Amino acid sequence: MIRRQINNNYVFLDKVNTQIKSNLLKFRRISIIINISNENKKEIEGIVKFAKQFKIPFFIKNSFKDSIKYKSAGIFIESVNKRIQRPYLLKKKFVIIGSVHNQLEYAQKIKQGCSILTFSPIFFNEKYSKNKILGILKFNLTTLNWNKEISALGGINLRNLKKIKLTRAKSVSFHKLIFSSDIKKPAL
Repeated sequence: MIRRQINNNYVFLDKVNTQIKSNLLKFRRISIIINISNENKKEIEGIVKFAKQFKIPFFIKNSFKDSIKYKSAGIFIESVNKRIQRPYLLKKKFVIIGSVHNQLEYAQKIKQGCSILTFSPIFFNEKYSKNKILGILKFNLTTLNWNKEISALGGINLRNLKKIKLTRAKSVSFHKLIFSSDIKKPAL
């Protein structure tokens, strides 16, 4: 099997501290996906300020309104979000990322105009049972006819990070990897 080059890394954040900032700067190509809620508005402004300071592209989760407000690079649409809306106030290079778990959700995200799809769960994590884990083979077979950029998501850590190159994924998305103190420079 051909080993693929990883084009980008996407990290999900709702708070930031000095260790996370340090780890973010160790990655060559990284983008931040920000989860906005009413409780963490002050944290969000800190993440946006940090991202703009170091020219890190950031995406807002499930809110076109906040994407426009914070002048983000795009939006991340979760798999549970089924609404199709395309605001005309967006920039030309506005990127829509969608979360997918199966073929039906893939079709829905295509209708929503997603250009990048995060497909999960590739590896074991606490959120999913063992029989819902895709693994490398099922991940590749499911995404065989998909014509959008695919990002691997779910259970990614430092031990299995290199296995992503065996998949059809062109990028990696992760939640907990950024909290690890073992990340070396450059990370990926």
